Amino acid sequence: MSSDQHNGKCVIFSAPSGAGKTTIVKHLLDTREDLEFSISATSRAPRKKEREGKDYHYLSVAEFKAYIEAGAFVEWEEVYTDQFYGTLHMEIERIWEMNKHVIFDVDVQGGLNLKKSFGDKALAVFVMPPNLEALEARLRGRDTETEESIRRRMGKAAQELAVADSFDVILINDDLETAKQEASKLIADFLEA
Repeated sequence: MSSDQHNGKCVIFSAPSGAGKTTIVKHLLDTREDLEFSISATSRAPRKKEREGKDYHYLSVAEFKAYIEAGAFVEWEEVYTDQFYGTLHMEIERIWEMNKHVIFDVDVQGGLNLKKSFGDKALAVFVMPPNLEALEARLRGRDTETEESIRRRMGKAAQELAVADSFDVILINDDLETAKQEASKLIADFLEA
């Protein structure tokens, strides 16, 4: 079924790792029954507490490449060597079949790719950290990151911040409660338009 036959819209949240997008997305899911989380596919191993079909669809590198060949993804990318992330067409269809709108929590390149795919049916929000120091402090506070992964994510963050203007809205997450309220209003205005 083509996506044009659905009234579903897409809300895309992207940000450098550690900017707070996942917390904001969880808040929106908790407060709006018309939103459903799009579960991305990845070839990376699950982190502690992550579960198949809830956090991600975990695929081997070979499986991921086979899905790419089959045209099963709306968008995908190789974020780091052999570490793929992508959005499956069947995931979007699943949500639209439920008569809900799709909410994405994706990295910056994924967000731009989704915006390109869905056009006017999507609102792309870039969650901006107050500064790079705050971002690094949040990554360190996670307790899941190695020094190498923090360095890698900080390097990527500088590139990601450079394309923030490509998104429909930049939401500055200086104060989390304020950012949640602003996100709620943005989403309500877009979905109810």
